[in-house]
Amino acid sequence: MTWLGKLLGRRVALAPAAAARLDRWRALPEPDLAAAPAATRFVVVDVESTGLDLRADRLIAIGALAVDARRIDLGRSFYTVLRQSRSSSRENILVHGIGGTQQRTGEDPVEALLAFLEFAGKAPLVGYHSAFDDGMLGKATREFLGTPFERPWIDLAYLAPDLLPDEARKRKHLDAWLELFGIEVFSRHDAIADALATAQLLLAVLARAGTPPRQVKDMLWDPEAARWFGRK
Repeated sequence: MTWLGKLLGRRVALAPAAAARLDRWRALPEPDLAAAPAATRFVVVDVESTGLDLRADRLIAIGALAVDARRIDLGRSFYTVLRQSRSSSRENILVHGIGGTQQRTGEDPVEALLAFLEFAGKAPLVGYHSAFDDGMLGKATREFLGTPFERPWIDLAYLAPDLLPDEARKRKHLDAWLELFGIEVFSRHDAIADALATAQLLLAVLARAGTPPRQVKDMLWDPEAARWFGRK
C-alpha cells in the first residue's frame, strides 16, 4: 500500500447500514481539549492481541469504560472479542485467557469495531503505553472499516511520571504504579479488567498531583512529536 493509501485508509466495501453508522461516528463533534478534566468524558481502553508485533499480529479483544466528571461509570462498559480466522498460539492464549473457540466464534470485526467507536464517541482516550493500543486499533479499523483511527490519547506511562516525579524514579511499569495506590486487578491481561485498573490509576494520579492539569490538552501525549502538547 502506498503512503497515501495508508493515510486515507483502505477502500473497503461496507454494507449500507455499517457505512451509515461509520458516517454518524465521523460526524460527531470533536472534544473540547481546552475543557477542564473534571468536566470531560474520557474513555479508558485496553486491547488484547495475538502478539506484540504491530505489523504481523492481530487485534483480539477490546475493553473500555468511561470516566465522566472524575467518576468511573461502572454501569456502562464495553467488551468485545473480534472473530479470528485462526486461533492464536497456545502461549498467547495463556497470556490473555481468550481460548481458540472463543476467538473463532467472536463478533464480526466490522460490528465489533463500529460498536466500539459508538461507545467511545469522540472522547479523549486513556491508556498505559497507549501507542500499542492505538496501533492495533488503527490497523483493525483500516482493514475492516477502511478508515484511519486518529484519536487524542492520554498515556499514563508519561502523564503519571510528569505529575508525580518523586514517584517516577521508583515506578517504571504499570504494576508498580497500581501498587502505589493499592489498586488491585482482578484478572491481569484481561482487557476490561486492565481498563478498570487504568481508570482508577488516572483518577488517583490526578487526585495526588500537586498541580493537576487545568485543561485536557495539558494531559495529551503526542507520540509523533515526542512531546507534551500543553505542558512542555
